[in-house]
Amino acid sequence: MSLRSPLGKVRGLGSAKNGTHHWWMQKLTAVALIPLTIWFVASVVQMTQADYEIVINWMNSPLVAVLMILFVSTGIYHLKLGLQVIIEDYIHTEGAKMALQVIVTFGCVALATTALFSILKIAL
Repeated sequence: MSLRSPLGKVRGLGSAKNGTHHWWMQKLTAVALIPLTIWFVASVVQMTQADYEIVINWMNSPLVAVLMILFVSTGIYHLKLGLQVIIEDYIHTEGAKMALQVIVTFGCVALATTALFSILKIAL
């Protein structure tokens, strides 16, 4: 016995079986961003009067570089997950939904690549 409607059976649309994972990843990245954001904001506030050389020397620290990479990559992944939910919930035409998902994915990959390259170039 199935609880699906006849129209649902014909369309073949059912559970994608990944909603829980997506929800958990969004919550996990949100929790991870709390201490990383506090660290980043405190660091930026502390560096407001610093000159270029001091900031570059600060970024040369392996700990700072790792924390910055974690902050950027976690933030961009969280951004991608959030935009994906917005697109899935509020865009109703399948073509536009697919196009926006591709644009968001490529945009996030480009942003992450640029940011990580910049951090590594400064840190190394």
